Amino acid sequence: MSRSQPMSLSPLKIASELPSPDPALIAAARATASTRAEHDRLAATIPALSTIELVPPPHPAPVHDKITIAAFNVERGNHPDTVARLIAGAGVDVALLTELDIGMARSGNRHTPREIARHLGAGYVFAVEFVELGLGDSRERAWHAGKQNEIALHGAAIVSRCRLADPARIALDEGGLWFDGVRNGERRIGSRMAVAARLADAAQSLWFASVHLESHSDPQNRARQIEWLVRGLDRLAGGGPAVIGGDLNTNKLPRDPGTLAALMDDPSSIEPLFKVFRTAGFDWRRVNTDEVTQRTRPDGTPKPPFNRIDWLAVRGVAGANARTVAAVNGVGQAISDHDMIVADIIP
Repeated sequence: MSRSQPMSLSPLKIASELPSPDPALIAAARATASTRAEHDRLAATIPALSTIELVPPPHPAPVHDKITIAAFNVERGNHPDTVARLIAGAGVDVALLTELDIGMARSGNRHTPREIARHLGAGYVFAVEFVELGLGDSRERAWHAGKQNEIALHGAAIVSRCRLADPARIALDEGGLWFDGVRNGERRIGSRMAVAARLADAAQSLWFASVHLESHSDPQNRARQIEWLVRGLDRLAGGGPAVIGGDLNTNKLPRDPGTLAALMDDPSSIEPLFKVFRTAGFDWRRVNTDEVTQRTRPDGTPKPPFNRIDWLAVRGVAGANARTVAAVNGVGQAISDHDMIVADIIP
């Protein structure tokens, strides 16, 4: 039976390290029927789905009058050192990161949020989006055939040189959408979600949420996910100052840069999630450019034309100096199929 909406805020434990899923459970999940009931039964037995990993910065930075924020889909976190250099080079104080692996063969079985944070001398919160039952998409299954995932977690993080507090996981769908293996041949346990946290030492309450909306969706579904995100965030922030950032998969926006520029003030006729933002008091215009945020990987995929699918949205703070930063290493090779977006806010 389909549920009308997910729980906005999941009951959570906070830990310095997530519990690893039982390998026997993952093996059993691969063999079980791909039904909603089986998915929900299995999900209820995996502690990592109801735990957030919170690690403080080793030397917390003070919160300044201007805070530089970023959103970046790091595509599995395969290049943690280069990701960290990109973040540091842009002077980012708080980074909203998505598509991070913990113990996945495709990313070297590394703990990617921990490595990125260590390179930056930062702390982080990480929440699980999916427990992965396989090696990944079709490319990754071919590249890593015969290898094993050591932990098999995938999710989102907030990485910050300032202290974070009160972390939460906000579910954005019913869960189980990826359990049947229809999408890219991947089987997963979990749901799309946002990880949220409060900036502990800010003069006023200031919340951040890092989010990755469903890729196999349509504009109406994306708007519904943003509605659930805003609803969950408001339960935490009480309608107060907040920053949302991440991969919103706004793939119906025009791929011609000139047309996108003309729509920046109000793209809601094409992607109604922007109407949800506006109604909830969030502004995107001063914290985004009109540049595309997709990029071709070294393997030649994806191919242009591209559009802007990564966004920042802010409420109760002033935004300025938006920029889009190329996600490339020192020799110009892409480290993700997304560029990083950056802006300054003044609480």
